[in-house]
Amino acid sequence: MFTLAIDQSTSATKLMLFDEHEQLCHRVTLEHAQYYPQPGWVEHDAEEIMQNIFQGAAQLLRESGVSEKEVQSVALTNQRETVVVWEAATGRPVCHAVVWQCQRGAKICASLREKGYTGMVQSKTGLLIDPYFSASGVKWILDNVPGAREKAEAGQLRMGTMDAWMIWHLTDGRVHACDRTNASRTMLYNIHTLDWDDELLSLLGIPRSMMPEVHLCDEVYGTTTFKGLFSHELPIAGVLGDSHGALVGQMCFSQGLGKATYGTGSSVMVNIGEQPRQAPQGLVTSVGFAAQGKTWYAFEGNIHCTGATIKWMVDDLALIGSSAESEALATSVPDSGGVFFVPAFAGLGAPWWQSEARAIICGMSRGTQKAHVVRAALEAIAYQVKDLVDLMTRQAGISLKELRVDGGPAKNRFLMQFQADMLNALVNVSPIAEASALGAVLMNSLAMKRRSSLEEIAALRHSSEIIAPAMAEAEREKLYACWIKAVKGCIALSQSMA
Repeated sequence: MFTLAIDQSTSATKLMLFDEHEQLCHRVTLEHAQYYPQPGWVEHDAEEIMQNIFQGAAQLLRESGVSEKEVQSVALTNQRETVVVWEAATGRPVCHAVVWQCQRGAKICASLREKGYTGMVQSKTGLLIDPYFSASGVKWILDNVPGAREKAEAGQLRMGTMDAWMIWHLTDGRVHACDRTNASRTMLYNIHTLDWDDELLSLLGIPRSMMPEVHLCDEVYGTTTFKGLFSHELPIAGVLGDSHGALVGQMCFSQGLGKATYGTGSSVMVNIGEQPRQAPQGLVTSVGFAAQGKTWYAFEGNIHCTGATIKWMVDDLALIGSSAESEALATSVPDSGGVFFVPAFAGLGAPWWQSEARAIICGMSRGTQKAHVVRAALEAIAYQVKDLVDLMTRQAGISLKELRVDGGPAKNRFLMQFQADMLNALVNVSPIAEASALGAVLMNSLAMKRRSSLEEIAALRHSSEIIAPAMAEAEREKLYACWIKAVKGCIALSQSMA
């Protein structure tokens, strides 16, 4: 028997089959379009994404040879903060989805900060006021899409992060629900009361009638036949945001265990236990995961552009033919030749939170080759992760035993070694790149009673590779000091050009 896992990410939707031992057996990936209608704006066509899901499920069965009768249930994980507003009657979006990278809500967030709401928002949600989170995107839609606010006030619109959007359409509009992890990334959810916060909804002008019900990650949300693809109703069970899925997939079930997910952006997350605490400056507190009637919380820092930087070099600059070429090119030179790449394409996330910052490449000389630029881009990923880990360990008083890593770039041996060198700590590479999907499947296993406890799940974990640091302390300090100078120069330049 198989579990069909959907990993709806920023650049593509992956559909996977996991067997009864939670082993990945088959995978299909369908990319979707990225829309950039104005500088700093990023959109997705949510209907295209659903079409890919239905198409991909059929393709997965066809290519794997697995009978539809052998599929037992569906697990979901998704890009977080990206938000859709749709008509309840038709299921049609009122506009494209506002993606987590989108900066259209920057003025809304600036106004809230100027009015002194920073402390209130952080105390309730654990988050900073930033367009990265969903709330300003929803408010922008209601304020700017013709007729949207009137329909919302009349109870005719629904909103949701991508898990809610998928569940709505998989269940043919019968279920409007999301999980606690996705809810905690909207800037509208109170992580203490574990409910939508009426004061925040009022502040943003968002009717409560738009909001989905919020459930634990290991619940059954509803059933689906994928529009008749399956002859039986499949339970939708095991739902959580992708970074939280990776936390679960990496079995970070106890306080002090942390992970880094390398994707389009990157998330560094550390389990802080069952009580929410205020995060140190530059970080946020989120629901880590919620299962077996309990909620675990996490400190988290988010980096806007990591894998996206490599994709930019492939798709837009044509510096390299594929992301796989980056490792060979980076190791063809002994160092970056003094080049530093600050990939602030959509602003700088934690710990800087400079939404107006824009990317720079600095330190180039006439001798700079494309290998130096590519190497600097990979090194920038490791530097950004170090920014967050240092903040957690120094200010939060959490000792990170090791960094458990996953995602496509985790296959890059140069990057992982440089990451270990920068952190001066062990880097434990997940044996499965699809840790987010695995996390959803593990929550599914609890919901479907294949597994009985987190302790049973934790016993399943094994590592594919553990990388130890090999760089001298003086060299590490020198490189990192140059990185900090480059970031500060990026911020100063962006401010001078504003």
